Amino acid sequence: MEAFIAPPQRIPFYLRAGIWLAEKMAKRELLPPKLLAWYPPVAFSSGVLEALIAHHDGKLDERMLQLVRLQASFAVACPFCIDMNSAEYAGHGITPTELAALQGQTELETVVTFSMRERLALEYARLISRAPLAFPQAFIQALKANFTEREMVILATTAAQVNYWARLIQALGVPPVGYTDQCPLPA
Repeated sequence: MEAFIAPPQRIPFYLRAGIWLAEKMAKRELLPPKLLAWYPPVAFSSGVLEALIAHHDGKLDERMLQLVRLQASFAVACPFCIDMNSAEYAGHGITPTELAALQGQTELETVVTFSMRERLALEYARLISRAPLAFPQAFIQALKANFTEREMVILATTAAQVNYWARLIQALGVPPVGYTDQCPLPA
């Protein structure tokens, strides 16, 4: 499967270093940054967005943020995002049972290993990934009772970032890069 378009023959020199760094970190050749080279301002701004992603902040640990990224990936059904964000899910302490809940195979409430905060963060990611956006007042009250303002911003931007990439990647027809080929998702 190929993307809808090919990367430009000549990628501007000032984007090459960023692409090299992204591929080194991903340990894979990545098509999205190369395709964005067709329009360097968006390639640059997308690179900055990705570089500033939150990985840990206070009580929002790597597991929580990875759960949010995975939930948003499944919510928008983006094969590339699912592949990318599922890589080494067990390394983030995410179990196959939890992954099944993120995929919608079971209800979040039935997974006893999710904390209350994780359940709220996952529901927030689902709500952020739906169209039209709607946030029940009771849910927002529960969110505000369990997360600080800063944490709410980090959760919202983490889910929104996945949504940005999902829409962009799917709009360009970018196939998965193959992370889950080596570490298949549980059925």
